[in-house]
Amino acid sequence: MEVGRNPHDQELIALVSELSASSELFRQHWASRDVRLKGYGSKRVNHPVVGPLDLNFEAMDLPTEPGLQLNVYAAPAGGPAADKLALLASWANREKLATELHAASG
Repeated sequence: MEVGRNPHDQELIALVSELSASSELFRQHWASRDVRLKGYGSKRVNHPVVGPLDLNFEAMDLPTEPGLQLNVYAAPAGGPAADKLALLASWANREKLATELHAASG
């Protein structure tokens, strides 16, 4: 979509060329020209620690910043993705506490 908005952007042209040269899958998707805005839906994200997360998303335009969008991801309540996100949150809290304790003792 961005190439459609800025067809003479040399950086975008170079990026498409690089991706096309290195990925058969990219070439197939690029050739399909199946581009459309999706304001909401679901997406699978592969997290390096907890593995696949099936998340819902909603995209919102930022009226004070034309061209920027905020994407919000959420796990369906009570599902495996919610459990994995809770695990990540508790891990992040432990890491933060350990960092704060280390800084206070140093």
